[in-house]
Order: sequence, then structure tokens, then C-alpha cells
Amino acid sequence: MVDALCRELVLRREDQEDEIQTIYFGGGTPSLLTSEELNQIFNTLKNNFKISANPEITLEANPDDLSVEKVRELAQSPVNRLSIGIQSFFEEDLKLMNRAHNAREALESISAAKGHFDNFSIDLIYGIPGMSEERWLENLDQALDLEVPHLSCYALTVEPKTALKAFIDKGVVPPVDDNAAQRHHTILLEKTEQSGYENYEFSNFGKPGYFSRNNMAYWHGKSYLGIGPSAHSYDGNYRSWNVANNSKYINSIMAGELPYEREKLTVKDKYNEYVMTRLRTAGGISVTEVEALFGFKYREYLLQQAEIHMSNHLLFRDQDTIGVSKKGKFLSDGIAADLFLVNLDF
Repeated sequence: MVDALCRELVLRREDQEDEIQTIYFGGGTPSLLTSEELNQIFNTLKNNFKISANPEITLEANPDDLSVEKVRELAQSPVNRLSIGIQSFFEEDLKLMNRAHNAREALESISAAKGHFDNFSIDLIYGIPGMSEERWLENLDQALDLEVPHLSCYALTVEPKTALKAFIDKGVVPPVDDNAAQRHHTILLEKTEQSGYENYEFSNFGKPGYFSRNNMAYWHGKSYLGIGPSAHSYDGNYRSWNVANNSKYINSIMAGELPYEREKLTVKDKYNEYVMTRLRTAGGISVTEVEALFGFKYREYLLQQAEIHMSNHLLFRDQDTIGVSKKGKFLSDGIAADLFLVNLDF
């Protein structure tokens, strides 16, 4: 697989002419990579792409993979940021979500990370069936006590064909309660704001100087190149995605063929994506930018569709900016959908 990843990088070097600002190892278990495998990938990157002098290089990691030795090994590599999938500091939550690590390993992984990395993030999940407001608050307090500089917090979603979905269907576990998740989200906003974090994107909270540059680039529509099975890429005009099957991916790459499909984005597609991504950020939607990028009719459509949400205090307008209010944040995806252009054409 690592050989195939490196081969795809070589095959796609012409697809990324701009200087690379961020590199992100995710979408699986990259913490299983050895130092030799990481170096193989970094050397391929260095030999085929222009990389900035100070790139942000993040590696997603499972807590059970992050021994002190492993963290020390990563610290000696070009990786300069960790994203650790803690999910919860409570044993019962981790068992419910079928996580491989336990609460002790969650704490130990953060301790190890702090010893070698200034910049790291953890993931936490709220809205877990049976999770009280008090337990969610304890999760947040634990993260804040550990002085974690960046938090990514997500409402639990139940995926098909998972153990959790089966337990819910059988009545063993209660279904996800959206009202409880919304209360957890309110607690999250209040607690992080009190503790000096900025909610720079709906699910992401950073101390000053610790916003994820990778996240910021994505939510502001920058192009990106995705390498590996299922990886997605975007260049501003086209979106592409690699085949999901590992064997098919490896066989195609080793035969010198890129196993991806792609689609050309219409103006409508680009407008909808702009609305979806910008509305999730603290900066919101620029009315002037919408007109500059898409035209006057799109600007007028946006303002017309936003009106009802502004009257309900879910959106606000501050001069050129349309943003989501605190009241509307938990509903931001649904609000964005109401602003999409679906059936009309300009």
C-alpha cells in the first residue's frame, strides 16, 4: 500500500503545481505506519512537489497506538501536529462506540503527545445515547485541564451496518436524541468560549495560534490533492475520487493507471459548495464575494433565502457578512441547505 501511495504521488505530480502548505495523514490508521514508511512517503513528496518552508503536517492517531516510544518516533519525523481520536474519557462511551482503546490509554496518549508536540488536537463525541449533560461537561473539563490546544467535537452519527446501529435496532441501546445533542452543543459553545477557544469552524475549537491550517484551507475552498483508496481531490473546477477497493487501487496504480472518477462542477455546484463551507466558519458568507464569483442573481437569491432565517435570529447580517447566530449554529447544515440553489437556473 505504501508503495502504491508513493507511486500515485509520482503519477499525480502535475496535478499540484502550487506550493504545498499542509499535509494531512488521515482517513484510516496512519499511526500504524513505521518511521521507514513515513520517510518513504515524505521523500517522495519532497522529490516531486514544491513544499513550503513551514508546512503544517498532521497525522491522525489512535490512542492505543501512541506509546511514548511511538510519539518520540513521530516527533523525530517531519510530522509536527497530531490529531488524536480520543472520542471520550469514559469507559462506557468507548465500549458503546466499539473503540479499540480504553480511558486509561486516552489519558496516556495525551500525556505522551504533550511531551513531544506543542501542536496537537483531540476528537470528542457528544450526543452519545445515555450521555448526561454532566458527563459531557466532565469530558470537556478533562480536555481543558489537560490544556489541549485544539478540539474537534462532533455529534454522534450512527452509520449503517455497525454494531451500534444493530444495538439500537434491537432496543439494547436507546436511539440518538437530537435534543440532547443540541444541549451538549450549547454546553460546548459556552465552555470553550469561557476557556479562551475560538469556534473558527462549526466542529473545531482552537486556542489562538492553534487553528488547523488544513481545516481552514478546506473550509475556504482551497484546492487539495487526495492520495490513496477513497481519497477525494478538488482543484476549483473538478472534483475527483479514487476507487474505494484496496486491491483495485493497488493494481491500477502499479499498472500506471489512476483509478479515479471525476466530475466538472457547474456554477450552481460551486455556489452551493461555497455556501455550505463558508457558513460553517466564523467568517461566514461574504455577500460581495458571492456576487463577484457567481453574479448578481446569485447574490439576490442568497439574500432572499436568508431572510426567513434572519427574521428567526438563526442568521445575522453584519454589513457584508451573513453568519450563523449562536441560536442557529446547531442547525447550520439545514440552514445552508435552504440557501442552496436546487431547482432554479440563472
